[in-house]
Amino acid sequence: MNGINMIVTIVVINVVYVSLFTIRLLFVMKGQNILASLVSIVEVYTYLMGLNIVLENIDEVQNLIAYCLGWGSGVYLGSKIEQWLALGYIAVQIVIDKQEENIPIVLREKGFGVTSWLADGRDGNRIVMQVLAKRTNEKKLLNIIEEMAPKAFVISYEPRYFRGGFWTKRLP
Repeated sequence: MNGINMIVTIVVINVVYVSLFTIRLLFVMKGQNILASLVSIVEVYTYLMGLNIVLENIDEVQNLIAYCLGWGSGVYLGSKIEQWLALGYIAVQIVIDKQEENIPIVLREKGFGVTSWLADGRDGNRIVMQVLAKRTNEKKLLNIIEEMAPKAFVISYEPRYFRGGFWTKRLP
């Protein structure tokens, strides 16, 4: 294999390997153990092929640079794939002014699970909402909140355990 082909091969192998690593890790964190195991088979094969090529040609500095560039590119691509897959759910806590009391109704009409209650804030009465949504709908939810209550206080996190409530009947 000539120099440029070797460099391209090393970069591509590392992009694929690190992207698969990211996807496997995502599956593990989401409890998709069988998918994680299947991805890991391809991941380790790709890793060993790339490592073998680099180690056989360790004296060529451009191969090491290609390995590093491929690794960094794989991290970037893996993070983009994770955002695109958007597996799982998010829970969003939203605090709004009492005058915006129609927002929980609007969110429910748009298919979001919403629990709301009255609260006291520094500047008066507030409505606090706990909203559960698929991660694929996160941007939609945040855009609705931004449009309807631009001064809302919003906290988003990923829940790991669900029990009870009407949403659990919808969960896979």
